[in-house]
Amino acid sequence: MPISRANGLDIYYEKAGQGPPLMLIHALPFNHNLWQYQVASLSNRFTTYAVDLRGWGRSAKPRTPFTLGDMGADVMGVLEDEGVKAPVLLMGCSIGSKIALKLACERPDHISGAILIGGNSGRPDFSKRIADYRAKAGALADYHRGHLRHGVTKEWADTDLGAFLIESFVDHDGKLDAESIAQVFGAMEGSDLTEARRSCRVPVLVVNGEFDSAFKGGAETAADTPGAQRAIIQGAGHCCFIEKPDKFDAIVRDFLIEKGLWPA
Repeated sequence: MPISRANGLDIYYEKAGQGPPLMLIHALPFNHNLWQYQVASLSNRFTTYAVDLRGWGRSAKPRTPFTLGDMGADVMGVLEDEGVKAPVLLMGCSIGSKIALKLACERPDHISGAILIGGNSGRPDFSKRIADYRAKAGALADYHRGHLRHGVTKEWADTDLGAFLIESFVDHDGKLDAESIAQVFGAMEGSDLTEARRSCRVPVLVVNGEFDSAFKGGAETAADTPGAQRAIIQGAGHCCFIEKPDKFDAIVRDFLIEKGLWPA
């Protein structure tokens, strides 16, 4: 089981394919399997690294405060442990997009580009979500299931495929920890990239679903980030790439070809 300990915590990840490095950073409240379609479609051209963020999946569940910078260091630690030297392409959704943008702004020499799904880079208020997770610590599976549905459209979640995939992310084994989840949301809430994004020097693509809860934040991020492009996927929600994987992959491919980042 691949585990990175470069940043002092156990961070689980899965590696597939060959080619330039592509780091996949999932949204909350999912895990690395959120990228299953993209691993299947992109690992024939990239070496994909799909990571479980701290607090989620098979990674460590710290219960004391940490920062979004710490979570970014976890991501880079995976690449360090893998001996990756080439600039890495980052793809992140929700908190994953915020981590990707932060790394792109701070380490432009190490990042070849950033694809931000959702793309809200401001300072959101998660006080209710944090309080709700703490309050539901004794019945986390049911609350987790409801939160997962928030990341997609109701129409898709109610299909046989959607219901099956949503259920595959539900914590049935009690591995999630409510306090650790609260700390993850606290780290996201405590980071504001409004100023940093204005000096970002790497190619950036912001993708929003038509019904994305972060639609407005994505528009602001794209407008404020030099040279950033934005695409909208009709009929999809926050995690548009699991609802409409073919459309999403086509948008990503066209962007990477334009920027010279699509491997031959």
